[in-house]
Formats: sequence, C-alpha cells, structure tokens
Amino acid sequence: QVQLVESGGGLVQPGGSLRLSCAASGSIFAWNRMDWYRQAPGQQRELVAAITTSDSTVYGDSVKGRFTISRDNAKNTVYLQMNSLKPEDTAVYYCNAHIKKVAGGPDYSYWGQGTQVTVSS
Repeated sequence: QVQLVESGGGLVQPGGSLRLSCAASGSIFAWNRMDWYRQAPGQQRELVAAITTSDSTVYGDSVKGRFTISRDNAKNTVYLQMNSLKPEDTAVYYCNAHIKKVAGGPDYSYWGQGTQVTVSS
C-alpha cells in the first residue's frame, strides 16, 4: 500500500508565501509524474502543477510565475512553493502521484488527503 501525506497548508495574507509538501511511503519502486491539484468550493478540481521524472514541469495559467513545483526523489517528496498568493488561490490542495510498485510494472495513481490553503486579510 502507498500513502501520500500533504502538509504546509494554512492561512496567509495576500502577497504571502506557503510551501506545501507531499511525502509518500509504502511499496514504492519508482516515482513517475507527480502533480498538484486544487479544488475551491463549488469548483472543479484543477491542475496546478506537474513534474516528470526528467524534471520537466507544467503549470496552470493562473499560477505561472508564482508557483514552483519540485521533487526530492531520495525523500519521496514533492513540493509546491507558492509565492505572491492571491485570495483566488484559496482551495484544498491535493497531490497526485503516479507510482510503480515493481520494476517494469504499471503506474498506479494515488491521492493525498488534501491540505487547506486560505488566502485572506
């Protein structure tokens, strides 16, 4: 079994910064693509950022230039550095990891439990 645990959310004023972490544990042979999503009340879940094994990154248009995704393979952890936060960034943030349990096996998708980010003065 694989578990993802997010941390780092909280309340921050507009213009502030937060750093989210997502740590994986369990039967992990290798990471593949790792993503951060967010979901605001009454809204669909949207992709915030993604990072591949070659460290290629993709960002949603609304966060480009403000958020940075990174990963530490040795710690099985993905990070999301969020700067210049805006009230519209308020949402529950989820990490999604695509993981191989064995060499040559398929990728399995796992989700964390989510961490609340609230941007408000």
